Amino acid sequence: MQFHTFKKAFAAVYPSTVQNGIVWFWPNTDPQYKDILMKKKPPYIPEIDDPSFTKSIGNRDIPYGYEVLIENLMDPAHVPYAHYRIMQTPQRKSKEICTLIECKADREGGIPLDLSVEKLNTDGFIAKREPGGVNTFYAPCVFYSSFTLSPKQGNGAASSAGTKKESSIQKRMVLVFICIPVSPGKSRLIWTFPRNFGVWIDKVVPRWMFHIGQNLILDSDLYLLHVEERKIADVGPTQWQKACFVPTKSDAVVVGFRKWLNKYAGGQVDWRGKFSGALPPTPPREQLMDRYWTHVVNCSSCNAAYKGLNVLEVVLQVISISLIGILAAAKQSMTSIVVKTAMVSMAVLCFAASKWLAHFIYKIFHYHDYNHAFI
Repeated sequence: MQFHTFKKAFAAVYPSTVQNGIVWFWPNTDPQYKDILMKKKPPYIPEIDDPSFTKSIGNRDIPYGYEVLIENLMDPAHVPYAHYRIMQTPQRKSKEICTLIECKADREGGIPLDLSVEKLNTDGFIAKREPGGVNTFYAPCVFYSSFTLSPKQGNGAASSAGTKKESSIQKRMVLVFICIPVSPGKSRLIWTFPRNFGVWIDKVVPRWMFHIGQNLILDSDLYLLHVEERKIADVGPTQWQKACFVPTKSDAVVVGFRKWLNKYAGGQVDWRGKFSGALPPTPPREQLMDRYWTHVVNCSSCNAAYKGLNVLEVVLQVISISLIGILAAAKQSMTSIVVKTAMVSMAVLCFAASKWLAHFIYKIFHYHDYNHAFI
């Protein structure tokens, strides 16, 4: 038997491995990197594989670049303002935090943050936050933030579970962000937030319901960051400080990342000639903040919920039309006033419910605009 081989039909083989349930690969097919995973391995996050922690992973395609994405995730100071009333922040009279750092929270809940970067090298850096908290940047794409919750903050979850065992353990939460460059002006975010308290919640509440809030957080400053990227591009990535004002200690991690990017990556992603580096034009707002193609189609939980709710919408419409049809076809003498009223009311309710559901589906799974001026 004769075999024919065609170079055009060959598939490239990349060194790859599975870690923390995620497929990692080395983006080079050169034979010299065949055994690269013996020397360099992806960062291992023990909490993801720890059965005592929750394990829920999400992802979304982002309409701005890797550099802006990862520095935004590294910046805790913007949360009370860019995500006002969406993410929980320390209250104005939080004695626990403000007493330790002698501060007073402002109207939005923002407080001074004491951040410092240590051990910056080609592999990334470690940053500390006072009081408590450690952030680690595993270059080039993983940001890990770990912190311990006070007993007061964790009691709610423990009491809900109703177990003394959970209330006695030290409650920890980890934020893990994997930021992947896709092309100029586009990136992909993979996130997971393992915690060792309130684990039962993830077993009861479907994953797509968590994604509602997580997508809203991403949308709330998405347009702002899309514009910021263009402002930085205008002055040049290595001169980013000309477009940004970062004078406080709370900016230390962002400054640290930009220093790392300039020193070890030339200030931007090296596309190796695949892209020119020019940013794509800004699409219409509804397309820019689209959720369906950037998340829903790739999320098994959200996709299943989307299909199920669409079926429910159609069912409600069919019931509404059927009730009206039955009422119209029935003989007047055989239908009492009470029955007629009940059927009409049910038809109206089903129709109204289907319209509300259609709006809900569009807002949650397609497009949810966010305007800071109305918050």
